[in-house]
Amino acid sequence: MSASNTTTITSIGAPNRRNTELALLLFAVLIPVFAYANVGLAMDGSVPAGLLGYGVGLGLLAGVAHLLVRKFAPYSDPLMLPIATLLNGLGLVLIWRLDQEPSLGAPMASKQLMWSTFGVALFIAVLVFLKDHRILQRYTYISMALALFLLVLPVFFPPVYGARIWVTLPGIGSLQPGEFAKIVITIFFAGYLMVKRDALALASRRVMGLYLPRGRDLGPILVIWALSLLILIFETDLGTSLLFFGLFVIMLYVATERTSWIVFGLLLSSAGAVAVASTESHVKMRVQDWLHPLALASNGGVTETAQARYAFGAGGLFGSGLGQGYSRLILGIAPKSDYILATVGEEMGLAGVMAVLLLYGLLIERGIRTALAARDPFGKLLAIGLSGAFALQVFVVAGGVTGLIPLTGMTMPFMAQGGSSVIANWALVAILLRISDTARRPAPTPAGSPDAEATQVVKSQ
Repeated sequence: MSASNTTTITSIGAPNRRNTELALLLFAVLIPVFAYANVGLAMDGSVPAGLLGYGVGLGLLAGVAHLLVRKFAPYSDPLMLPIATLLNGLGLVLIWRLDQEPSLGAPMASKQLMWSTFGVALFIAVLVFLKDHRILQRYTYISMALALFLLVLPVFFPPVYGARIWVTLPGIGSLQPGEFAKIVITIFFAGYLMVKRDALALASRRVMGLYLPRGRDLGPILVIWALSLLILIFETDLGTSLLFFGLFVIMLYVATERTSWIVFGLLLSSAGAVAVASTESHVKMRVQDWLHPLALASNGGVTETAQARYAFGAGGLFGSGLGQGYSRLILGIAPKSDYILATVGEEMGLAGVMAVLLLYGLLIERGIRTALAARDPFGKLLAIGLSGAFALQVFVVAGGVTGLIPLTGMTMPFMAQGGSSVIANWALVAILLRISDTARRPAPTPAGSPDAEATQVVKSQ
């Protein structure tokens, strides 16, 4: 066989794009390292002593993750890992920058780096041990039970800052089970809707241009709505309630292609939010802070919501520069968690905020692209569910900080302080990469076909 024929046959199959991923990872590591140096120069006039250690640590995490992706998911999306690494790296820099303000509590950057390491370790474990995402379909109802357990668990622990969303484990610290529950419940929704989608889509009546579902088919959405309200009432966790209910409505719409589910979802979520916000004191206080951020001005102070808006206004178009803002004026621990986007707005300006939001948007787009490319309905629903959950979390947090909606207490994925969030989101990215690898991997050539025989000849030569 000639060399030209050999080249043609061996080039059959989709490119794995791992070299593209490696090149992007270099930028994803270098940009946070330069940002780290920038903060030190701006605040102390010298390069931080920990710059080398930070750069080496972030580079090792990215490098090990890349090598394992190259081995266990060679055909996966080449952009997800670099984007997650860049967001995580920038988050570490911003937390370290806020650590330099004594009024903002104990330093947290080193602990956040430890949680990030655990997150990458879980990312690797998912890729190594989850050979096929379709295995998760076997655990549909087990996932439901586990998700309910994770959601109910914080009820048995004392509230923190008015909300019961944390559990305290000896030797580990505080964790938010809801961050892991969003992945587990997505697996349940994907498995359930794959079986029930025909009944939900076809058995309905057309009224005023909308397909109204039957009463028996309304059962699942009403149960999830009630569950969301119970979470909100007993745990005063507005963010998780909106996330889970919105996730179910998104997946229902994708599975059935019926606009009526969106209408019912918006009506039920609006009614539930208004009812609880009118009666539950913690949620009511957050709504009042959102509506009247300057209400405390006459008492010598303003709300955190107002301080965040001042930070965005002070940042202008290009920001005051990393390390040169006044995020310490935002009260409590919020600058490192709920309000970390306000630090981006003040020190990196509107341009920096838009760059960060575009990174999130690109990661969500790659997840949706993975859903479109998936060859099986379970993979499609799982990928769109994970992408939708990630998108809802970004919207809820960014909307709360910018004043679009009331603050919910959730954390900005990858960037904000919080071990549960960074670990869970690394696992989420790993599952999306596994689905992407399965979708883009070339189909095996059937034995006895001309292509198989030609490939065998090439191998023998």
